This record gives sequence, C-alpha cells and structure tokens, in this order.
Amino acid sequence: MTSTCSEIYNNHKTEPLWSEVNLSHSNMSESAKPQPQGKGEKTHGGDSSYVGIDAILEQMRRKAMKQGFELNIMVVGQSGLGKSTLVNTLFKSKVSRKSVQPDPEERIPKTIEIKSISHDIEEKGVRMKLTVIDTPGFGDQINNENCWQPIMKFINDQYEVYLQEEININRKKRIPDSRVHCCIYFIPPTGHCLRPLDVEFMRRLSKVVNIVPVIAKADTLTLEERDYFKQTIREELRANGIDVYPQKEFDEDAEDRMINDKIREMIPFAVVGSDQEYQVNGKRILGRKTKWGTIEVENIAHCEFAYLRDLLIRTHMQNIKDITGSIHYETYRVRRLNESNIHFSAHLSDGPAVQPKANGQPEEQPPIAPQANGVAAQHEALSHEM
Repeated sequence: MTSTCSEIYNNHKTEPLWSEVNLSHSNMSESAKPQPQGKGEKTHGGDSSYVGIDAILEQMRRKAMKQGFELNIMVVGQSGLGKSTLVNTLFKSKVSRKSVQPDPEERIPKTIEIKSISHDIEEKGVRMKLTVIDTPGFGDQINNENCWQPIMKFINDQYEVYLQEEININRKKRIPDSRVHCCIYFIPPTGHCLRPLDVEFMRRLSKVVNIVPVIAKADTLTLEERDYFKQTIREELRANGIDVYPQKEFDEDAEDRMINDKIREMIPFAVVGSDQEYQVNGKRILGRKTKWGTIEVENIAHCEFAYLRDLLIRTHMQNIKDITGSIHYETYRVRRLNESNIHFSAHLSDGPAVQPKANGQPEEQPPIAPQANGVAAQHEALSHEM
C-alpha cells in the first residue's frame, strides 16, 4: 500500500520545533547541503586547489534516494489510549492496523497478539517503508503477569532473523531490516504515578529497544496535573534505573548532550492525537473539537505532539536507527555468538574418539581450515542450535 504524505495533508507543512527550545539541528547540516549554482556564479573549474571531496554528500544523497528508507515502530499500551490515532497523526496517513483492517466486532484478545502492517510512504521524492507493529491485548487482562514476554520475544526474533541473514555465506546485498527501531509506550493519563505494569515493562524492554514514553490523551489533564504527572514519571524512571530514549550514555559529544538534555527534560511527551480536520481562524488544522473549543494537535500551547513528531521523524530518526543497530542489535549478536562458541566448543570436546588404523597408528584427522574471524564455525554452530 502506498501513501503520499504531501498529497494527503498539504496544509500542514511546519518546520521542526526544536529551534523553539534551542534544539534545531539545522545549523549542523546547513554547511553540508549542496548549494544550487546560479547563473554567473564562479565554479570550481578555475580553482586549482579544489579536489571535490564535498561531492560525496551528493553521491550519498542520490544513493539513499534510490534505495529508500525503512522505519519500524512498535506501539504498546492498553486498549482505548489512542495508539492507532496517534500513529495516523504522526504520518498524516491511514497507516495503523485498525485503519487498514477494521473489525466491527473488535474484542479484547485473550493473549497479546503481535500484528504488523507495512506501507510505502513518499514525500517530495523520498520513499520510506514504514512498518507499524501493534500489540493488542497488552495490559487488558485481570492478570497481566509476564505480559511483556511476547513483545520481548518478538523483538529478539527480529534480531535473530537479521543475524541469520548476516552470517550467511552468500548473504543478500541489502538485508531486509525488520528490527524494531522504536517502541512508543502509552501511559494512561491517571495524573498520579506509573503503574507497576508500566515500570516493569519499561525496565525490561529498555534494555533491548529504544523506548519513548508518552502520556496518552493528555487533554484529559489540566496543565497543573500534566506538569506534576510528568515530573513524577521522570522521578520514577530514575528511581527504577529505566533509561528511555535518548539515552544519556549514547550522547556522542557536548552538542548532542545539550540537545538531548532538553529532550530528556520534556519526557514523557503529553500528546493528543487526531486525524480529523477542522477550520480554525481560516486555517484547516488537525484537532479535537469540544463544546468549549478545539484542541489543536500541532499547537505546542495545547499539547506536545509536535515535539514527539520532530524527535521521531525530523531530527532523531537516523540516530534511533543507529542505536538500534550499533547498541541493541550488537548486544544481542555478541550474546548469541558467545553462546554458539560455547556450544561449538562443547561439541568438539565431546567428539568421537580417534580410531586406530590397521597398522596400530592413530588415524589422522583432516586439518580444520582456518576461518576468517570464526564466522563459518559460528554459522555452523548457530545452524545446529536452531
């Protein structure tokens, strides 16, 4: 299914809002952007010292535009917190599971069901394969003990699929990436504190995936209640050692740390989602209409949806994917290969005894061919273990 963002909501073209809290990344990338050459401008043809290294940026851009991009987002939370609506609002398209597969007889699943749906989204010539993973049934039962385990298993299964593709001798030129890049966790707007379920889920899952917590349906809280709730949640996250995205230990330099500190002060984002348009002061806006007025989804005076959108899409999308690959997946890969090495060593030590030849001399075993970095041996062990 293909959705074109620019065709669906042309009236909502806004710039990233991090600049309003000194978080804009635009200054970091302006110098790297290739500038159009106007008529009469001096070219590099007469500059004997020009090498052309800066042309690599344009080459990378063209290659990336041809390949397209991938983003896999998981949404977790109880039923009725607006997960599908928020995802539709984020991408201004009908990309949620419910939007594509409506079920008039929706019921609460007896167990957690992991369901995903993919879309090809295009905006201004940039193509992206977006996969939304939903977890209906999470937190909806009377007994929610270990309800995070199917989600943890799903995330690790995607790492395993990628690992098996990666260690193949004849692997694909471009490995399909089904790894979960980000998990948006929806906190009910109780206004008091996190539930034990919220704490346990984020404590366990933050070790394997990037978690971005949000307060769902924040329009049900007053401004005072919202600020108190956000502060309480931040204190509980620190008290329980829960490291949500952006993780402080992964800040690359002082500039990143300054930007991410501002974001960490705003987490969890108090959001409102809506895919309905209304006319306000001559402009069409996304919002929720009430008797006393219209809540504008993208108005930072009404909610923090715009900051969440900028974090996930406009400023930190690539960083989220990088941390998934270089931190979370790498941790899983090292653990699995270590397990395979132990299994392989045990297999060798328990091998068959050396059989004597007819002349009484022990039969020589064929030499084991050396393998680069032990990849072949690890691959064999993984195949046996699977």
